[in-house]
Amino acid sequence: MKIIVDCYGGDNSPYAQIKGAINAVNNCKDISVVLVGKSAEINQELEKYDFDENQVEVLNADEVISCDEKPTLAIREKRNSSLVVACDLLKHDESCSALVSSGSTGAILTASVMKIGRIKGISRPSLTPLLPTANSTDQRVMLVDCGANAECKPINLLHFALMGSVYFREVLGVKVPKVAVLSNGTEEEKGTLLTKEAYKLIKDMPDIEFMGNCEARDLFSGKFDVIVTDGFSGNIALKAAEGAINLCLKTIKTEIKSSFISTIGAIFLKKTFKNVKKRIDYNSFGGAVVLGADRPIIKAHGSSSEVAIEAAIYQACDVAKNDIIGKIKQGLGKLGSENED
Repeated sequence: MKIIVDCYGGDNSPYAQIKGAINAVNNCKDISVVLVGKSAEINQELEKYDFDENQVEVLNADEVISCDEKPTLAIREKRNSSLVVACDLLKHDESCSALVSSGSTGAILTASVMKIGRIKGISRPSLTPLLPTANSTDQRVMLVDCGANAECKPINLLHFALMGSVYFREVLGVKVPKVAVLSNGTEEEKGTLLTKEAYKLIKDMPDIEFMGNCEARDLFSGKFDVIVTDGFSGNIALKAAEGAINLCLKTIKTEIKSSFISTIGAIFLKKTFKNVKKRIDYNSFGGAVVLGADRPIIKAHGSSSEVAIEAAIYQACDVAKNDIIGKIKQGLGKLGSENED
């Protein structure tokens, strides 16, 4: 399976992207990669590693789209940027299965529409991360959307519920994914006009196991598999959760150093703390799937390490191998006349 890796745009580019890609091909002989970006720099970095040259290609692209640029303008004007070249390759080369990029979120989402195109019937692609839950180290929850669409219509949230259900069922093996709408209360009448109307639409879908509303405090509870919301609310919920986790970790670290006894106690709990950090570390989760794009795209975190890039490549393989896009298209056929923006 051939995965395109956009080697530029992230905080640790191109080194994390290259090392993560090499780790992936060395650990899985069924994976090959196309490294897109400044070929001279990429080839120089590749000299540090041992790998099967049949599994690695380099495609030159001299320009880079930064997070400070206006996405639409950048996609139109920087035709030789690593992201645009990577998207063009994904669009036109059927031998390529998916794309991984840790570049500008806005640029990736814009390129997914302008260069790749949307799944017919999906009006808005969504940015969809997998997050940890309190239940087990293996269980995940999917937040759809976490920032692609600041304003949504009820039909968009219905699409998000459908796409999230397909992903959970086909990639994660959950036969009947539990779906909820993010709201300010569990009661059906709670929420905004958007969430109330979305509640009604999703509830009436026979192929979606709808659990009603989910309060933000239950985001990581493990009660739900797919939580749908508009990108504005989802982004706030996600960043508030990140802030809370960072606060807890810093507080624990401060308290450990506050006395000799707590420092000694922490030595015995070192393995426990390591496991906690691993469980909530985004590097082990891969990236956010751009659900709704007509080819598989994984948006890795901007500060991704090589571990996160490697995980994102495996995630991209899973999305492609399980034909998530084809199965989303099948599910859309059941929406009938409601399948409009």
